[in-house]
Amino acid sequence: MSQADADEELVEGSNCLGGTISHVRCRFTEILVDASQLKYLTEGTDEVRAMATRRRFLGFAAATMISARIDRQAWAADAKNSVPSRTLGHTGERVSMVGIGGYHLARPGVGLEESIRIVRTAIDQGINFLDNCWDYNGGESELRMGKALHDGYREKAFLMTKVDGRNRATAANQINDSLRRLQTDRIDLLQFHEVIRDDDPDRIFAPGGALEAVLEARKAGKVRYIGFTGHKSPDIHLKMLATASAHQFTFDAVQMPLNVMDHHFNSFETKVLPVLKKQNIGVLAMKPMGDHFILQSKTVTAVECLHYAMNLPTSVVITGCDSLKILDQALNAARSFQAMGKPEVAALLARTAKAAQSGEFEMYKTSHHFDGTYQNPRWLG
Repeated sequence: MSQADADEELVEGSNCLGGTISHVRCRFTEILVDASQLKYLTEGTDEVRAMATRRRFLGFAAATMISARIDRQAWAADAKNSVPSRTLGHTGERVSMVGIGGYHLARPGVGLEESIRIVRTAIDQGINFLDNCWDYNGGESELRMGKALHDGYREKAFLMTKVDGRNRATAANQINDSLRRLQTDRIDLLQFHEVIRDDDPDRIFAPGGALEAVLEARKAGKVRYIGFTGHKSPDIHLKMLATASAHQFTFDAVQMPLNVMDHHFNSFETKVLPVLKKQNIGVLAMKPMGDHFILQSKTVTAVECLHYAMNLPTSVVITGCDSLKILDQALNAARSFQAMGKPEVAALLARTAKAAQSGEFEMYKTSHHFDGTYQNPRWLG
């Protein structure tokens, strides 16, 4: 019998060696007992017992060697296909180095079943960080993600969503909306969304502000960790961090654009990233491709964009996936990533420097194109 046959028999499995080996079929005895040995079975009780013991021992050894070989092969396959994980700042949580953006799951043209397949395939393939927001697609993104997290998937995910409310009542209502839509009793990371105005930090931390609602939710077990996001100005991020410090509060995570264009223009990488590193706050990179606008510059590829963000001291690089093909691109980028040396980084940045000078491909900084709360100020409360 060939090794392939042996493997096939092992997988099929049955009990044929006195109950000792439960996953090896009787064809193993065809190897272990030949015609010359059969005569001993009639020569006495002791010989029969010895032969049976020898058969069990040899069967066990053969099964163990094959099983070990299969286990090694399975381990190698898992290692090759796994998505590397990183630590989320001082929380100690292990999160996949790439995360799935929630907005794209309900974009026009993306059906419900497709969005569910994207989320579940991502989790099955080793991605555990899921991004969402109370206002994405009128709540449809959260509804779809909630459905995708049925059947045990919620327990495998690190779930993040965001709220827009700047006062206590509005933020509390939005938190409860998100919990209901996501069909969960807890959000792993809740973030203040679109901190893009100079007065946002003061409003959030003021008496009766949104922070009070989030702290109450954390105390009630509805929220585990707290962070904030923004894409407009690194100076506003720094003000949010300074305001938190003045109130003896430390965020668990901060989300911001980190990409090959940001490095050159009003840079979050230059101004904010060092502060987060110093405070050991989890770094969530978003817009690695500027929501496709950076790709339109024809200076870099999608995988180069993802690898650049992964090369920074980020906990997670969040990327929107509106198809299984794009999800596969993100998975391959994470699995193929290797730390980039200074010459490689310099060469990549040299290719993007000219295109990045005016912020043309970072519209989230230079226009209101991405500002949902500017277009819908009622969401702020």
